[in-house]
Amino acid sequence: MKITKERRVFLHSALALISSLLLPTKVFSRWDGNAYNKADITDSIFSVGVTNPGDLVEANDIIDLSLPEIAENGAIVPITVRSEVLNTERIFIFAEKNPQPLVSDYVFSDGVEPFVASRIKMSKTAFVHVIVLANGTFYRASRQVKVTIGGCGEE
Repeated sequence: MKITKERRVFLHSALALISSLLLPTKVFSRWDGNAYNKADITDSIFSVGVTNPGDLVEANDIIDLSLPEIAENGAIVPITVRSEVLNTERIFIFAEKNPQPLVSDYVFSDGVEPFVASRIKMSKTAFVHVIVLANGTFYRASRQVKVTIGGCGEE
């Protein structure tokens, strides 16, 4: 079969059209290097948009945070978070004494149940803070986890 220039142009255009229809143009995951590279918990919390820690609404009653009291291995600490805050937009998870305290950041679309189940690494016994952003307000729930074997490598 002889491939002419016109045929190549046609195939290239058709494939470009098909890929633009099938592949998302918006990246659903974004990496905020500034927030993830902060070494201090306060700086890390400020980097996600909190302007005053006093503005955080304590919400242990409407943010269901499930963590073990004692984690035998800090490399795999199971965590589940369910937010009952209306219009939850984002959930941030911080491990207070980690080398980089911001562990993860989840973005939720309208109509999606704000629920996360994962495993996190913890370097040592510390508080885990979950901050939920909804309608421009930040809510917080916290729990302490005792770690017997640290999961974050020594530098």
